[in-house]
Amino acid sequence: MRMLMSTKATITTTGRMHTDISSLLQLIWLASPALPIGGFSYSEGLESAIDHGWVHDESSAADWLADQLHLSQARGDMAAVAQALQAWPEHTSDLGAARVQALNAWVLSTRESFEMRLQTEQMGRSLLDWLRNQGTAPASALTLCSTLPPTYPLVMALALSLAQAPADQALQAYAFGWAENMTQAAIKSVPLGQSAGQRILARLAQEIPSAVAHALNVPDDERQAFCPMLAIASARHETQYSRLFRS
Repeated sequence: MRMLMSTKATITTTGRMHTDISSLLQLIWLASPALPIGGFSYSEGLESAIDHGWVHDESSAADWLADQLHLSQARGDMAAVAQALQAWPEHTSDLGAARVQALNAWVLSTRESFEMRLQTEQMGRSLLDWLRNQGTAPASALTLCSTLPPTYPLVMALALSLAQAPADQALQAYAFGWAENMTQAAIKSVPLGQSAGQRILARLAQEIPSAVAHALNVPDDERQAFCPMLAIASARHETQYSRLFRS
């Protein structure tokens, strides 16, 4: 009897470990810059900040990105992703669908320049195409997305929800994917060496847990995207003479 109980416990533990590993691999996949959604082509105003001398070396680039992580991502997009992770499992109900639509509309309303809106819509559509090709997302979720101008945070929340990972881990993957793309943008446009890029990424990795903790606890009436300098940088980038990036 003891041997039978031990065998059952081993099977249960092994099954749980397999689920955890599968979820982790899915999160790593979604955070990868190799995901074909075009994230590498945007700098989110960083290139404009460099052009105006606000960012000019490793230290200023690290400060700019850390500020963006805490002031823009954690308070805005990451908070919306956290809430969308709860909404997507209920999307087949009227309330669930309305919640997804409202969060998507809020993300669109925070895009203060043409380039910012272009980015979130293009990456949202590309990620939606990727999900269709993967064949893992429910048809009802894909149909709901097709009725929207699908934004990247909301479609990524759908993809992350399919991994069935804890919300904090899902947001960590989202934030690290953003940090890696932005660090690569800094390396190319400041420009910086690879070692400097790794130091910037290490700093962002240290700050991501606190940003995630904040995003998980932001209620609806406290979500915000008030970053005037970021909006100004993005607007100026639209008419910048020489550009490597689309934003």
